[in-house]
Amino acid sequence: MSHTSTSTARTAAARMTAAGDSARTTAAGDSAARTLDDPRLPVRVKLAAAWTSVMFLYAYVDIIAFFKPGVVDTILDGKVWEFDATQTLLTTIIALMAIPTFMIVLSTTLPARASRLTNLVVASVQIPYAAFNLAGGTWPFYYGLGVVLEVGLLVLILRMAATWPKAA
Repeated sequence: MSHTSTSTARTAAARMTAAGDSARTTAAGDSAARTLDDPRLPVRVKLAAAWTSVMFLYAYVDIIAFFKPGVVDTILDGKVWEFDATQTLLTTIIALMAIPTFMIVLSTTLPARASRLTNLVVASVQIPYAAFNLAGGTWPFYYGLGVVLEVGLLVLILRMAATWPKAA
């Protein structure tokens, strides 16, 4: 038997064995055959996803609050919460809302050490900012849930940044 035919015979035998193993595994209902591939995500991707979630929560808590009776009328009268709707106020609000947006980019583009430090500092500062929604709120369950969800994500960001794996 030549080398080529031996190799071909081995390859065919391997295919038959693999097909038989596959059929037995499927027939037996082996859980390994149904296990999904779950590759480990880089910390950067996890942080970007968490900051994206924070950004959406900030926006949706504010947007959904428009359905609260009287909010739109107050805004149309030139008031946001108890403040006059001035250019300074609106500029401050957009600057604060931009923080999670920029953290998505910074989490994925800064060098690892700088990204870790930036995430730790910014998430720490954002926790009191998130809690501001409870100040003077007349709907404590609505705003309370928003704060709990936002703070939970910020704590998750702190944990992921604090436990960033070290290089081998």
